[in-house]
Amino acid sequence: MSVATSLVQDQSARVAPAPAETLYQFNESPLLARQTRQESNARSYPRRIPLALKRAKGIYVEDVEGRRFIDCLAGAGTLALGHNHAVVIEAIRQVLADELPLHTLDLTTPVKDQFVQDLFALLPQGLAGEAKIQFCGPTGTDAVEAALKLVRTATGRSTVLSFQGGYHGMSQGALSLMGSLAPKKPMAALLGSGVQFMPYPYDYRCPFGLGGAQGVKVNLSYLENLLSDPEAGVQLPAAVIVEAVQGEGGVIPADLDWLRGLRRITEKAGVALIVDEIQSGFGRTGKMFAFEHAGIIPDVVVMSKAIGGSLPLAVVVYRDWLDTWLPGAHAGTFRGNQMAMAAGSAVMRYLTEHRVCEHATAMGERLGEHLRILQRDFPQLGDIRGRGLMLGVELVDPSGVPDAQGHPPIFARLAPLVQRECLKRGLILELGGRHGGVVRFLPPLVITCGEIDQVAEIFGRAMAAATASL
Repeated sequence: MSVATSLVQDQSARVAPAPAETLYQFNESPLLARQTRQESNARSYPRRIPLALKRAKGIYVEDVEGRRFIDCLAGAGTLALGHNHAVVIEAIRQVLADELPLHTLDLTTPVKDQFVQDLFALLPQGLAGEAKIQFCGPTGTDAVEAALKLVRTATGRSTVLSFQGGYHGMSQGALSLMGSLAPKKPMAALLGSGVQFMPYPYDYRCPFGLGGAQGVKVNLSYLENLLSDPEAGVQLPAAVIVEAVQGEGGVIPADLDWLRGLRRITEKAGVALIVDEIQSGFGRTGKMFAFEHAGIIPDVVVMSKAIGGSLPLAVVVYRDWLDTWLPGAHAGTFRGNQMAMAAGSAVMRYLTEHRVCEHATAMGERLGEHLRILQRDFPQLGDIRGRGLMLGVELVDPSGVPDAQGHPPIFARLAPLVQRECLKRGLILELGGRHGGVVRFLPPLVITCGEIDQVAEIFGRAMAAATASL
């Protein structure tokens, strides 16, 4: 019996309000006041999560006022093993104790060589057997920029297909691939060009108004026609870039048959398939990489976040037929971060040795079941979705006009209220999706059954308080 099905699924299992709760109040501290005064207007998280953090361990963080919070943001997925995990700390200490060079550009070291061997050992054999790796600047967006250069150089073509709802970073080239319009609107024009957007298989709000297997079939037919019709108006692209689970776009998992169809269509057309695993990689979805659920082999995989063991690191791994660019075609001063490589190797070994992928699957099922139980009491919980410990809940307005599929509209006004009520009760969550109406759960992968239950309990109480305040 799975962890999820072993949960009690009756009325007694629903979250009931406690007789009394300790609710945190948030008054602007001196640190937050200085941050507001001195940091850029572009800062984002502090506006919704007004905390000044002092220490952290495991899934918990503590602020300067001594308040403790469960961290279900985890550095936007960077902290696979949570804060200050023992294997990460030991790896960093060992680099310092051995007086290793901390940065080496792209010169090799034993630490770097071990990192590459550990990473290639995690890849499906169909990719690992012909894989090349490029170390990039320390952010995922730079790895996306490198991937764009790579495929355009190798194919001699410039067009790239991206997907509605996609998120691939905030530099200008990566931003041109983003589905969200808000960050692009102030720019007027982007440096990136030749991007064509395609409908993503968003089952709950299918762009074709269909959903299910029929929606997947129509979606693939549309894409195949675009690549084969000489009058489609779109040049044959260098690549298609996709997230197997859209994160910032609202935790939308791509249908597995759709992913397999996408691979078949791109391969037939001679178009490189880039899979962005920046947030979904390294056990997050219950597989080492999210594309493995579909059993496909991409041409390019973009990785960052958890790959550095909580430290900045980003790489592109790709099939050797694409390795036609010239020396120096992509570079970055901090691509030789030795502590990040050592920490990343330690995390990769831990994930394998402790079967963390299986644990993430079980904990995701457990949390999903709790959320479905809460759904009986809260019709505002419209769609509960995701894979592994990458879960989202789309909040809806039950009194609103249903869409073509019969689903009520997104309840954007409710989402920040829920987030705030969770924070008052000691739970850090983030929002995403259309109109910011999706509550996202992205905890460290080492979260326990008891901690999952506590997260669900707090979320249930926050939902009760938020809906009562409307």
